[in-house]
Amino acid sequence: MAELPYDMRELQKVLGYEYNDISLLEKALTHSSYSNELRLRHKESECNERLEFLGDSVLSIIVSEYLFSHYTQRPEGELTRMRAEVVCEKALSKFAQKIELGNYLLLGHGEEKNHGRERKSILADAFEAVLASIYLDAGKAGKKMVARFLLPLIIEELESAESDGHSKDNKTLLQQIVQQVEGEVLEYVTVDESGPDHQKSFTVEARLNSNVIGRGVGASKREAEQNAASEALKLFGE
Repeated sequence: MAELPYDMRELQKVLGYEYNDISLLEKALTHSSYSNELRLRHKESECNERLEFLGDSVLSIIVSEYLFSHYTQRPEGELTRMRAEVVCEKALSKFAQKIELGNYLLLGHGEEKNHGRERKSILADAFEAVLASIYLDAGKAGKKMVARFLLPLIIEELESAESDGHSKDNKTLLQQIVQQVEGEVLEYVTVDESGPDHQKSFTVEARLNSNVIGRGVGASKREAEQNAASEALKLFGE
């Protein structure tokens, strides 16, 4: 097992979950920059990207089920907006900061020097990976164990968003506008990816029926998509 910056026993207390297979948690905390450095030294190390992929789906279904059962009078569009607010990079990185997840990450030297422990994209991805690690480790009780840890954070964020006046994210706003016309196809296409692993830059185009209506740049694809949507909203007077 790699030497983690902080003791994982403390993190398990914060998560309210004790692992049967602690290597799953270690994998969730392993950034690609760290595993890449180990591979250069001919040592095997799997990063958290696959767990992040699964965690994204686990997060979505738990939040969707909660919204569906607790906001019975809200229409589909409103539920979509609410879900987007609490599963976006900004919210996830906020959750990660709240549990001090950055302290436990395994990062490569370059990422460490560039304050990777504070980068929202890295924190958000690691948070999703941790959700997946709990889900897998708990077996049949996986979703229940994740929800027990996750929902208090989600509920607090929802209440905060409600009190702030139903703030909407750019992608959701744009989607709601586009959906008013039947047959319109909105998509986000990554057209450029540059920079080293510890300091990536993504360029994304928002396309409506293959026509570019917005272009955004960000440190993650999510951020770039939001910026592209923000640019596109200007065309609609938003």
